[in-house]
Amino acid sequence: MESADFPCTTFGEARQTIGPHAYIAYFPAPLPRSFELPARLVPLLADAEAALGRLAGVGQVLPNPHLLIRPYLLREAVASTMIEGTQASLAEIFELGAAGEQPNADVEEVLAYVDAMEWAVTEAPRLPLSNRMLLETHRRLLSGVRGAERRPGEFRTTQNWIGPPGSTLQNASFVPPPPDALAEALADWERFANEEPDMPLLVQDALLHVQFETIHPFLDGNGRLGRLMLVLFLIVRGRLTAPLLYLSAGIEHQRERYYAALRATRTEGDALPWIELFLEAVRSQSIDAVRRAEKIVELRERYRRQATELGSVNALQLVDLMCENPIVTTRLVEARLGVARPTALRLLRQLADAGLLEEAAQGARGQRRYVARELMDVVTADNLGGDDR
Repeated sequence: MESADFPCTTFGEARQTIGPHAYIAYFPAPLPRSFELPARLVPLLADAEAALGRLAGVGQVLPNPHLLIRPYLLREAVASTMIEGTQASLAEIFELGAAGEQPNADVEEVLAYVDAMEWAVTEAPRLPLSNRMLLETHRRLLSGVRGAERRPGEFRTTQNWIGPPGSTLQNASFVPPPPDALAEALADWERFANEEPDMPLLVQDALLHVQFETIHPFLDGNGRLGRLMLVLFLIVRGRLTAPLLYLSAGIEHQRERYYAALRATRTEGDALPWIELFLEAVRSQSIDAVRRAEKIVELRERYRRQATELGSVNALQLVDLMCENPIVTTRLVEARLGVARPTALRLLRQLADAGLLEEAAQGARGQRRYVARELMDVVTADNLGGDDR
């Protein structure tokens, strides 16, 4: 990392640290409390705000939102961890959930992301966006997964850096602020998160994210936690009632542009490439999430009408379980509905005969698996938004 590549700008500068083992690191400046978008981005901001508003409205009227939100949260978790190199898929997670099998390392990271987000959303009414929130969410994000040895739930006390495999502190592409500069930078980040500066809320969210990634306060998990905070901020500020927005899916499709935009903020003091990408992601993913919710609700209501004809309360409960996990087994039905195995098997066969489920290939342990194919296609489809990405 060369200091000439990171001159002094509104967002910070690179300079040499003090001490016998001095090196070049980037020192972020306090976040600006006012920011004016150029005229060319104002229509994009309006579109993103409108799309986000429609998604928030959907969240308020979803039937049984707890069940319907989980596929959305899993979608965000899969995309965010994929940016970091994992290979888990939604279908794989649904299969493991149905079979009750031990997840592999990639799936464990996805499930840890879900756990961290669910905890943060639950605590948000009582706990502001703060260092305390960051620490506990980070602990849950990394506990029991790869990186668990890298001090989950603790701010780093040693220097980290970003670069290709094998890079060192001397030839890294980016060196975040040294440990003794973290407290000041994080204090400003926390103040900014809880203020109402002179800028649109979505711009504030974007700046919070780039500053967090610049500070890089943990030894591992900074990318995942930073993207989680993008959605959590909107929930805390009342723009969303639940984590229905899977922004990482939009970012993952433009991973190189994402990293280049973050870098431009540091090297050129230009946050607009990142703000533009972020607003595009909010717009496209909100549109996609609304259309996906409409299709899921439509299918759920049709399935419930068909299940009602069977005259069984258990059949209605199974429909809700299918909306949460489109792959089901007798084991899963027994556990979640509290019924005996013969009853579970009969329910699955009834819904299969009604065309709601289809029997799939047996699992690794010979378990019968049933797939709600229409639901599965809607939940796992790459993009339902229909606009440019």
